[in-house]
Amino acid sequence: QVQLVESGGGLVQPGGSLTLSCTAPEEVFNRNRMGWYRQRPGKQRRPAAVTTTTGAIKLADFAEGRFTFSRDNAKKTVYLRMNDLESEDTAVYFCGADCYGLNYRLCDYWGQGTQVTVSS
Repeated sequence: QVQLVESGGGLVQPGGSLTLSCTAPEEVFNRNRMGWYRQRPGKQRRPAAVTTTTGAIKLADFAEGRFTFSRDNAKKTVYLRMNDLESEDTAVYFCGADCYGLNYRLCDYWGQGTQVTVSS
């Protein structure tokens, strides 16, 4: 069973920053098909930053200029650095692996989710 371990969520004020991390098993990490998704209350899970089939990172419109996806090959960990956070960024953020497209249904594995709350 594939386990993705997430951390880094929490409460932050508007304009603040957070970094989420997700550690995967080596064979999953090395396939380089990981991404971050988020799910706002009452809404469908949506991609925030996903590795495409070419290895490039596709950022959602809301993430452009504010979110950064990165990898640490030694730690088998991917990160999502989120800057200039807004209340609309409040959501549960999920790490996905073996994602074969942007749609969340195309990911085979999921982390447990981490809550991000942006509020003053």
